[in-house]
Amino acid sequence: MSRGKILVVDDEVNILELLEFNLENAGFDVLTCDNGEDALKLAKTNNLDLIILDLMLPGLDGFEVCKLLKKDEDTYDIPIIMLTAKSDETDKVIGLELGADDYITKPFGIREIIARIRVILRRVDGTRPDMPNIIKIGDIIIDSDRHIVKKQGELIELTLREFRLLEVLAQNQGNVVSRDFLLNEVWGNDYLEDSRTIDVHIRKLRKKLEDDPEFPKYIETIRGVGYKMK
Repeated sequence: MSRGKILVVDDEVNILELLEFNLENAGFDVLTCDNGEDALKLAKTNNLDLIILDLMLPGLDGFEVCKLLKKDEDTYDIPIIMLTAKSDETDKVIGLELGADDYITKPFGIREIIARIRVILRRVDGTRPDMPNIIKIGDIIIDSDRHIVKKQGELIELTLREFRLLEVLAQNQGNVVSRDFLLNEVWGNDYLEDSRTIDVHIRKLRKKLEDDPEFPKYIETIRGVGYKMK
């Protein structure tokens, strides 16, 4: 019985063969390739559970592949383990900041890499029932569980109030949401009786989310009433 489909990307044939043999013996379905371009194609056309990605690839390197995968709405949520001969702390930090879930330095032990794969897959399986808490609107992704917002794969820094305001609008996408409702949902009993605070926060959100805040395509103002997420 398969325990998951894994793509291994490495330009060293012996590494590919070693990982393919041992991962298949551990019960995984394994795909392999030796360059970044093929990795992107395979990630798009296969229902992958995890990618083991070598950092030092010819042409498109592992950093760029990871970055492109995390920007694509079809592949952004595939867990990635970075694999490299380098032990430089800077490389590790860059990889993790780009969205990699783990980092293993060559030479590695097969038991270790299988153990790390299983840990990541258990974590992902544990969150899948909660996937409705991820809202996609255009190229914006709102992850309510992790309290993060991304646009085209790039993290958008929001305050707690800004995040909650965006979340409420997104949950009511297509419907007009009044200022009073937003005040109650976002500020609760802490707000003052002045709905202008909503307008201030909407302007801040637009600056962070809109390509042109003066001509917003996500958050529409409904004069005299409130706002609507298009």
